[in-house]
Amino acid sequence: MLVQNYLPILIFLGIAVGIGLVLLALGFALGRGSKDPEKLSPYECGFEAFEDSRMKFDIRYYLVAILFIIFDLEIAFLFPWAVSLDSIGGFGLIAMAIFLAVLVIGFIYEWKKGALEWD
Repeated sequence: MLVQNYLPILIFLGIAVGIGLVLLALGFALGRGSKDPEKLSPYECGFEAFEDSRMKFDIRYYLVAILFIIFDLEIAFLFPWAVSLDSIGGFGLIAMAIFLAVLVIGFIYEWKKGALEWD
């Protein structure tokens, strides 16, 4: 009885793994094999790789990345709000308006402080 309940999930997982393996095999079989050193070089964090991990670098890249993550996560709250707007009514509308006002004020503050400038 227990196996019958999980059989559709197991079939789905088997098909998903099978399709993934077939697509990987097709990529290796049909893909172009000529990879130049520039294509194979590691690339991370917006600048070239270096030997010494103690080398100083510009912190603004991480500031912009953190700001993007913060605003991206805050905007993600709009989707469940939009779906449930009928059930939460006017209170939900006012709460989201306050939330968006705080978000816009924070964005304007960052813009005026120059946190988004990359010079």
